Amino acid sequence: MKIFCIGRNYAEHAKELGNAVPDEPVVFMKPKNALLQPHMPFYYPEFTNELHYECELVLRVCKNGKYIQPQAASRYYDAVTTGIDFTARDLQQELKKKGLPWEKAKSWDNSAVVGTWIPFGEIPSAADIRFSFKKNGELVQQGNSAEMIHSFDTIVAHISQYFSVNIGDLIFTGTPAGVGEVVVGDELEAFLGEKSLLKLEVK
Repeated sequence: MKIFCIGRNYAEHAKELGNAVPDEPVVFMKPKNALLQPHMPFYYPEFTNELHYECELVLRVCKNGKYIQPQAASRYYDAVTTGIDFTARDLQQELKKKGLPWEKAKSWDNSAVVGTWIPFGEIPSAADIRFSFKKNGELVQQGNSAEMIHSFDTIVAHISQYFSVNIGDLIFTGTPAGVGEVVVGDELEAFLGEKSLLKLEVK
């Protein structure tokens, strides 16, 4: 199982971090041990003093493929959920300044959290999926798949030009504006529409 992640897929998020808006999907990966297992606690990692949440829509790959064309890409994913791409922002900035890879800031154990899966058969339109994120009951992020720079199909097709996609792979599709810091004791909750799919306490 692989975890693909797309960076800078919402223009306002790219701007809030001072990044250029990309012409093509920005792809990075997390190892399978980055996935927090169901019912396991999430602990604040010891190597950062600035842990950020990034709420995203996550796709579940349901078919093996490579060199997928955009018009066929929707056949390769079958469910969506909300997820959190946790980022050690201080470590990321330090590594970027040195021109070094920043997997240590993004891909550590338990840095990827996903909620309950919703089949696409229950979604009226993949191009209009509203999601939101609350920290301690306060709305801090909201987005819509319609606002993505690169659509689900474009993302899947692009990834498949470089990597095979396999059943069970996950694709984090990018976060909207509003990312921010969490501390021990924070309670996090992510929604698809009005439905809560993910709840988490930072320990």
